[in-house]
Amino acid sequence: MSSIFTKIIKGEIPCYKIAEDANFLAFLDVNPNAKGHTLCIPKQEINKIFDIEDDLYLGLMQFSKKIAIALEKTVPCKRIGMAVIGLEVPHAHVHLIPLNEMDEIRFQNKVAMTKEEFEDLAIEIQANL
Repeated sequence: MSSIFTKIIKGEIPCYKIAEDANFLAFLDVNPNAKGHTLCIPKQEINKIFDIEDDLYLGLMQFSKKIAIALEKTVPCKRIGMAVIGLEVPHAHVHLIPLNEMDEIRFQNKVAMTKEEFEDLAIEIQANL
């Protein structure tokens, strides 16, 4: 059964895309911990991050780094935090979260954003890639 991320990759579910290449996709989390909370995923459906073949894993980290640098240029923050939780969707993914305080990485407090705010933010981050 396809995960929600596979459906996003296939275009069956829309997303606020930041970047994409042959192997990876980055998009804004629609239930963000902080403004700019971004998910980076391999296009290959792999359940657990440590089940990813080494070259693809390193590629995911390099892709995530590129996105994190653009994100930090776009969203004012002290740093970009990275989390790999993996329980909520059975598809390996990296959370990139602009942080100004520790509560923003705890997945307890969420930020509400409008469709227009998501769209504008995606464009701003893309401009910094």
